[in-house]
Amino acid sequence: MRPSEPFDPPKRRRLRTGNHGPLLMFLPSSYSLPMKHTAVLTLLAGLLAVNIGILTIGAETSTSPIGAWWICFFALVPFGLGLLVWRGFHWAVMACVMYGTVGLAMDVATIVQILSKDPDSMLTLLSSLVSGFLSFLLILFGGRSFLDVR
Repeated sequence: MRPSEPFDPPKRRRLRTGNHGPLLMFLPSSYSLPMKHTAVLTLLAGLLAVNIGILTIGAETSTSPIGAWWICFFALVPFGLGLLVWRGFHWAVMACVMYGTVGLAMDVATIVQILSKDPDSMLTLLSSLVSGFLSFLLILFGGRSFLDVR
C-alpha cells in the first residue's frame, strides 16, 4: 500500500445459510453455524423423561450414597446437553453422541442382566429397551447433525 492511498479496511464477507439469512463470517468462537438439531433435542427430551421415570419408580437408587451420581447422570446431563445444543454449540452434539453411547452400553448391560437373572421385572426391562432405543437414535441423529453443518 502506498502512503498516498487511503486505508480501506477489509469488507466483511457474508455467508448464506439457508433460511437463516446472511450470517457474518466473523462469528464469536463459541458459536457455530446453524445445525439441524430438532431431532437431537427431541431425543434428549425423551431420554430425560424416561430417565426421570426410571428414577422415580426405583426409589432405592435415591436413598443410596451413589444416588446423587445417578440423578446427575440421568437427569442433569441430558438437560444440560439439551441447553448447549439449543444454544448452538457444535461440540455439544458430539457430547450427546458420547452420552448416548454410554447410555446404550448401560441399557444393553441392564437388559442382559434382567434376561439372565431376573426375568420378573418387566417394567425395568421395558424402560431399558425404550431408553436404549432412544440412546441409539441419539447416536444416529447426533452424529448426522454433527457432520451435517453447512
